[in-house]
Amino acid sequence: MDQSPQINPARYFGQSHTVRKAVILAAGLGKRMRKTDTQVFLETQQDAAASAGLKAMIPFDRPFLDYVLTPLADAGIREVCLVIGPKHDEIRSYYGRCDISTRLRITFAVQETPRGTADALLAAEAFTSREAFLVLNSDNYYPFGAIASLCQLPSPGLVGYLRSAMLLGSNITADRLCNFAVIKANARGELDMIIEKPSSDILATLPEPVLLSMNSWRFDNRIFNACRATQPSARGELELPDAVLISIQNSGVRYGVVTCNQPVLDLSQRSDIKTVAAHIAGMEVRL
Repeated sequence: MDQSPQINPARYFGQSHTVRKAVILAAGLGKRMRKTDTQVFLETQQDAAASAGLKAMIPFDRPFLDYVLTPLADAGIREVCLVIGPKHDEIRSYYGRCDISTRLRITFAVQETPRGTADALLAAEAFTSREAFLVLNSDNYYPFGAIASLCQLPSPGLVGYLRSAMLLGSNITADRLCNFAVIKANARGELDMIIEKPSSDILATLPEPVLLSMNSWRFDNRIFNACRATQPSARGELELPDAVLISIQNSGVRYGVVTCNQPVLDLSQRSDIKTVAAHIAGMEVRL
């Protein structure tokens, strides 16, 4: 997947972790994935999952979400809440089995209406029980080092992924980088600014290193009041980055920025499936 040194998960077993819970956002409708692409040929089961918009369940021998969950277990996460839609019976059926995992306790929260990521997170408020927790997407494969760094943070924070590493080792092409937020840290290494979906012209003016947010966060319970205060964005959705900015302004939350030189895989559209399969081929899955 990339050429940077890998962190050994074994180093983290038996250590004291500040975070043991994670929320995985899996309630999206998968509109781009459902869109027909006559240039992409998929296996029957992959095509069925893609047509249903179930990105997390697209099979690569195992469902894609299995690969997402494995680094979480490696990093010491022990409880996971999958935020799903009311009709996501396939996800609930598969991950609700008692024999699916020996390292993770998996539960569910339902986002009744797809109103955005901040609203999706509110569905998992009871699960967090006022503990610190991670938030990740179900359609991104995050490197273990990034997750482990978030677990070891003493306070809220996020991962900033180097644009250069993303271009070198991810399946995300340069023209798609505009789909992701750029973040800037202040002199104390804390989140200072989020630029949502910057144009290519803006990206070209930013000094190196350019850090991308791929929606990998460590939160505490203060994020929930911020989610409740969030107003619909220009897209008509309640966006998690907007909630983060509200928590900074209203509650004085400071978010540490962890820089990661390893890439993230993105499973957003049918053309991603083949390249993601090549990247994760041979990876061990152990839930």
